[in-house]
Amino acid sequence: MDEDEIADVVETLTNEEKHVLDALRETGEIQPEDLVAETELDELVEVMNASSWLESKGLVRQDENVRRMFRLTDEGRHCVANELPERRALRVLSEAGGECPMQTLTTHETLEEHERGVAIGQLKSKHLVEIDQGTIRLTEAGEDAADGQLPEEPILARLAEGEASEEELRGIEEDGFEHFATRPDLFNKRDEAIRSVRLTSEGSQVAARDLAITEQITQLTPEILQSGAWKDADIRSYDVKAFASAEHPGKRHPMRDIIEKIRRIYLDMGFHELGGHYARSAFCNLDALFIPQDHPAREMQDTFYLADPHDETDLNDPEVVEKVEAVHEAGGDTGSKGWGGDWSREEARRTLLRTHTTVDTITRLAQNPEAPQRVFEIGRVFRKEKIDATHLPEFHQVEGIVVEEDASLDMLVGLLETFYEKMGFDDVRVRPAYFPYTEPSLEVEVVYNDEWLEMGGAGIFRPEVTEPLGVDVPVLAWGLGLERLAMVVLGLDDIRDLYMSDVEWLREEPMRW
Repeated sequence: MDEDEIADVVETLTNEEKHVLDALRETGEIQPEDLVAETELDELVEVMNASSWLESKGLVRQDENVRRMFRLTDEGRHCVANELPERRALRVLSEAGGECPMQTLTTHETLEEHERGVAIGQLKSKHLVEIDQGTIRLTEAGEDAADGQLPEEPILARLAEGEASEEELRGIEEDGFEHFATRPDLFNKRDEAIRSVRLTSEGSQVAARDLAITEQITQLTPEILQSGAWKDADIRSYDVKAFASAEHPGKRHPMRDIIEKIRRIYLDMGFHELGGHYARSAFCNLDALFIPQDHPAREMQDTFYLADPHDETDLNDPEVVEKVEAVHEAGGDTGSKGWGGDWSREEARRTLLRTHTTVDTITRLAQNPEAPQRVFEIGRVFRKEKIDATHLPEFHQVEGIVVEEDASLDMLVGLLETFYEKMGFDDVRVRPAYFPYTEPSLEVEVVYNDEWLEMGGAGIFRPEVTEPLGVDVPVLAWGLGLERLAMVVLGLDDIRDLYMSDVEWLREEPMRW
């Protein structure tokens, strides 16, 4: 660092940080506990806080190493007081002239019952004895051990004085520690974190300065401001580039954020919001939309049907039901030929989970066929889809209708373009399409990743839909996929990501509106 940079850093130092730097200037590296004694700081927490701030400024480095500590168990202390079982067994053999029957050793009064197997096992593993036809005898190494020292004994002697580190114990007797470490009944162990603080090269430059300890104001209070004491005080400078932990306040889920944006757009355009039940009759969901009763979309593999009819509320207007029946069978009064065949009331009574929110706009028109009206709905719909990157069995649809005498296809295109422009899409186009209940029909597309992406369908309700409901003016209608729109807005490639509990993504994803 140059002189100006050093001076700028010194300006940001607190008195606590200066105390730590002064102590490190003499030692270079020290443990935080020792820093308490070396500085005028009273508490370890003050040293740790000051060290952490100095580390964030690049002036010190805090290191942490793990030290393994050992202490004797009750069994270990018993062996210190009474000697190791193998030591007592060696003494019995030595006093017997170097050998004796195995039974004599295993029943000897100096060995407790739980120690006999341990003693013989340790003697054999160290090659101190041989066993032959019921006789146990000392080897040459065993005779030396009887007069000398077992490898574990210096380790036990040290631990008898108190807890010790692995490093210290290995320094006493490396081979002895290795033997001792195979006998967990003799010791308990724990890992201890050893922290140290040391100066970096930049820290050494700053510590070399005269770090005067002055009375500083670190927080302005109303009293300081009112008294004017701040005018002559040393007010600590703040480093606006200093590290600060990220805050993660509560916020709306990205999907909810997009839903609220869509709601505001439609409300601002003069629409009223609708809502409806998930479980509806096939009559309102399909028949009233002039979808034939043998249409593939009505099959069990495509639609979630309830085991029993939920209720017949949707079919409680006999006049509407009769008109829908007439339209299906022969076109009714619409001039259409209909679908032909017999229309089944039982099929219409079946209850299903709605496959689109259009069922609610149909209900609205049946209850209120008069113009003008503009309504929309953002709701969940259900279809038997295999879950993959672009399909879910439960998703959202953005539904809307306009009922006006002068409603036209041009007005419909303008409404769709306005909506997507308000959602941030500059390039919007429509293409001809086919749907059973609208004519003309169209699909709306936007540009995404330099390609045209289909977003939903729209059109003008056919007379076969509006005439049974008593509507005698054009009805513009559209249904748009919310999840597909959300994927484009959020830059996702997999629809499942919208509903995964990815906390990191939820934290980092910005609120867009």
